[in-house]
Amino acid sequence: MLLCIGCEWHFKPGDEHLSEDVVLERYDRIQTLYLTTGDRSALQQLNTRYPEQTRMLIEDVLKIGQVNDPMINSKFLHYYKDSVLQAIMIDVEKQFADISDIDRELTSAFKELQKLLPDMQLPLVYAQIGALTQSIIVGDSTVGISLDKYLGADYPLYAKYYPEEQRRQMTRKMIVPDCIGFFILSRFPMNESVDTSMIMRHRHMGKIQWVVNRVTKKQTFTNEHVKAVDDYMRKHPKTSVPQLLENKQI
Repeated sequence: MLLCIGCEWHFKPGDEHLSEDVVLERYDRIQTLYLTTGDRSALQQLNTRYPEQTRMLIEDVLKIGQVNDPMINSKFLHYYKDSVLQAIMIDVEKQFADISDIDRELTSAFKELQKLLPDMQLPLVYAQIGALTQSIIVGDSTVGISLDKYLGADYPLYAKYYPEEQRRQMTRKMIVPDCIGFFILSRFPMNESVDTSMIMRHRHMGKIQWVVNRVTKKQTFTNEHVKAVDDYMRKHPKTSVPQLLENKQI
């Protein structure tokens, strides 16, 4: 399964893996080293240490070819030679030199989510530079966060490409809510063959956003659909989160 999301937005609780911290893997640093210097050892790390992340970035996010293409490394390098992307990589390096706050928030949120979804396994969460394409990329056991989509609402480059409303979501504080939200969506997707109406989509996202608010302990999402879910859950306290997310009638 691969779920790419733009800015538009068999364990039990108490098992030993609940004590694990969720540390954001810095794939982006190795990626930046290769794409700014052409360092061959960095390329080797991308292909041997992070083969699945590199495949998804090249094939599913950038869509520049197949990883087994003999010319793919040159295409990959050339794609990021754009002066805008080179500047973005430098800015990501500066803004996210310290991500200890993000690690703490991810760890706390995923631990809370595991309490609500007992069968959930922790994904490997990593950072990348997605060339302003997708914000969150969810694989079978991974979640990729494109840090270039979270440089701040006032980041000068964003004004050229994104409306003000969208820019307000492209901030550091949205990284964890987006990560958790689209991870949940990948586990509880909309049934495209049935749930085609816009209102059903909004209601489903409202449920997911309500869960995100709960596990992050912040009221990041406050729209009418989230409020409706909150009202429902107050009146039906025995409803579990899986029941909430799976029941299309709620």
